[in-house]
Amino acid sequence: MARKNCRSAATSEQLLTPLCTHCGLCGQPMRIAYRTRRTITTLQGICCLTLRVRRCHNHQCPQYHRPYRPEEEGRWALPHGEFGLDVIALIGTLRYAAHRSIPEIHQALRERGVQIAERTVTHLLQRYEELVALHLGETARLRERLKEQGQVILALDGLQPDVGHEVLWVLRDCCSGEILGARRMPERHREGSGATVGGSSEPVPRTLGSDQRGDYRWAALSAECSRECPTGDSSPVVPLPLPAGSGETGV
Repeated sequence: MARKNCRSAATSEQLLTPLCTHCGLCGQPMRIAYRTRRTITTLQGICCLTLRVRRCHNHQCPQYHRPYRPEEEGRWALPHGEFGLDVIALIGTLRYAAHRSIPEIHQALRERGVQIAERTVTHLLQRYEELVALHLGETARLRERLKEQGQVILALDGLQPDVGHEVLWVLRDCCSGEILGARRMPERHREGSGATVGGSSEPVPRTLGSDQRGDYRWAALSAECSRECPTGDSSPVVPLPLPAGSGETGV
């Protein structure tokens, strides 16, 4: 069923620009080809994102004219999603940590000023369950996708809707926008020991908890990405800075 009422006007605006200015395959400069806009509903309000998209203009490059979107875009929302990842994280926390029903979650979001339908809460809860259920069973599909694009830039975002709530760590590929894995972690473990991802020597937080198999999953997934998309000199590891309002991000 289509939306009956118009969405409220955005309360804030953000301009996102890709950090990579050169193609990771051929090394040629990537110029900004066009701009696009997205409107995302978050816990802090409705934000209008203006995205600068770059393209490689080298005719011999496999990435010729393929859009390279800002790396930070994936921290805001899932591809084609209208609600932010912080909303999805809060819905999952209220359902599985506070054991609230769908109507109660809907009421809690409405009290926080989030304009959302009850059926949309159900859909976002399903997205949350899909995120935390991701595992290496999709290795074959990821292998083909990574081979096709020839490079990978990993980002690890920590989403904590409120102080004291568990943190939802999301590992994603900035090039394709693919979510590679997600894992819940209690807030007390946020300052856990570091792990290297994608062959980088810079430590980034890893998930800790009673199920230590999750740590090996991150390591195995990172090794898989490094194997299929070796960085080398032509595709350097690009560190991503910490976006405002996010958890931890890195490669």
